[in-house]
Amino acid sequence: MNTSLVRQAIVISDLHAGCQFGLCPPHEILLDGGGVYRPSLLVNKMWGWWEEMWDKWVPAATHHEPYAVVVNGDITDGRHHGTTTQITQNLSDQRKIALEILSPIVKLCEGRFYVIRGTEAHTGATGENEETLAQELGAIPDENGNYARWELWLRMGNRLAHIMHHIGTTGSMAYETTALMKEYSESCAESARWNRPRPDWVIRSHRHRNAEIRVPTDNNYGICAVTPGWQLKTPLTHRLPGGRITTPQCGAILIRVGDEEHYSRHYVKNISRTPEVVL
Repeated sequence: MNTSLVRQAIVISDLHAGCQFGLCPPHEILLDGGGVYRPSLLVNKMWGWWEEMWDKWVPAATHHEPYAVVVNGDITDGRHHGTTTQITQNLSDQRKIALEILSPIVKLCEGRFYVIRGTEAHTGATGENEETLAQELGAIPDENGNYARWELWLRMGNRLAHIMHHIGTTGSMAYETTALMKEYSESCAESARWNRPRPDWVIRSHRHRNAEIRVPTDNNYGICAVTPGWQLKTPLTHRLPGGRITTPQCGAILIRVGDEEHYSRHYVKNISRTPEVVL
């Protein structure tokens, strides 16, 4: 597919389809054994943001021009860490939910659709579950014929993006952008070491929290950003430093090449705190 004239991409991640706290269509989900699952009110609220994003924000942010979509890992929840929060641990059920969520998005971007492998605990060893799902969705394969890849170097016009799932985390919000600065600096150093073009964007996910830094360069600036996710707080999050006092963020990042410079835009929604108890 010729994407040389496409100057923008939407990056989403961490849908965790199959988790009770992950993204799910707002209707009864038929399970393999014949039973059904109904998503919670908060999950339905999250789905409303998902629809708003694709129906309103994306057309406006992209100026109704062609765009690519990159799903940056952890599409399904998998079987992991001995947890009991999955809708079902039947991976075929989880894959069906993910297919229902993402199949319309493949049509919206007219097949300019890329899948990046996430955390093996969620996606299977070497990302095998995401490879199967990406093939079913018709994702654009890499140079080895894999439909889900570990990283993506995405050239848009005269700008270059490097997109992959993982980035360092922190237990303190005071240092939330430290890993971003390290990631961008190391990307520049590695590029210079081998005399390769440095990325104008470094896009990561995994943390479910949106953040961005901008660093002045001879090409205006370099951007390192982390996508929000599409999962509510899980029992694990409630005991993590930093995570336990925050509320979930949902959304996406747009990266775009303008007439004179490159930039990013963010769609971020935030779940409210639990209600106050009045004595």
